[in-house]
Amino acid sequence: LKNHGADQEASNMFDMGAETTALPLEELMKFEQGDDGQSFGYKKVGANAIDATGTLDSIEFINVSKDDALAYPQVVHRTYPSTVNARMEKTIAPFVRKGLEVTYVVLDIFNDKLGLPKGTLERLHDMEEHSCSETRCIRGPPIQDKKAAKNPIILDAHTDFGSLSFLHNRLGGLQVLPPGHDEWSYIRPIPGHAVCNIGDALSLFSGGILQSNIHRVVTPPGVQAEYERWSLVFFTRPGNSKVFRALVESSHIIAEAVKKRPDKNFETGSTAVEWFTRRVKNRRIRNRTGPETWAAGRGTEHTLMAV
Repeated sequence: LKNHGADQEASNMFDMGAETTALPLEELMKFEQGDDGQSFGYKKVGANAIDATGTLDSIEFINVSKDDALAYPQVVHRTYPSTVNARMEKTIAPFVRKGLEVTYVVLDIFNDKLGLPKGTLERLHDMEEHSCSETRCIRGPPIQDKKAAKNPIILDAHTDFGSLSFLHNRLGGLQVLPPGHDEWSYIRPIPGHAVCNIGDALSLFSGGILQSNIHRVVTPPGVQAEYERWSLVFFTRPGNSKVFRALVESSHIIAEAVKKRPDKNFETGSTAVEWFTRRVKNRRIRNRTGPETWAAGRGTEHTLMAV
């Protein structure tokens, strides 16, 4: 996605991420996410499982709620480290607004293509309703010993939890597995461009017409692995009260798509906040009881055949 107009906002957010992860761990842990399924706040290295075997993750990140950023200095969900607060109004809120602006343009296009009444998808993502939408700035450490790093997987294959992800990468390592393919493909970072991922919500709302993107993160190729890997995302998610189900009553196109997939359940019975909380909670290593915990945290992933 080019011509998004968010280059400066993204650059400022990377600065915020660097300032925040430079704080002492003891200070950052005062703002840790916790194990109850809330995503907002700091996540330390090793807090999440990245696969069914319980392999620990190697990244840290800071998540800031869309609601907290736009309401600042009012606290909607939680408080944040001082480095976040210092940049909330001039760095984080502008990036959130830009992310929403881009999201609404894309949603409007999908809305028309799906034959939905005008504004349907935008109303499901009403900016005024509290949601799990958030910014995330991620730091992956450089690989000091390539021989020791036998497992190249940083984050195993998954779909994103919400509707759209507005992603900015500064190094390689992102891979995608399109439906029907059995080999992973790298997504090369291009200056001035962002990656836009479709997530679970749009897949379900559309009756599977829009497919949630299967992707993973591996050790950056070649000499890139010797550097810190920074990523920045704005995740747009539906309002907390919205139910994850196909919009068959609103679109004959979606209704026909659902009829053609009798094997697929598009009636989850789950609200957006319930879906999101389940997925976050079951990634936390302290909540792990076995492979079934990882399975309980999955989204709309299709059967994976690639290695």
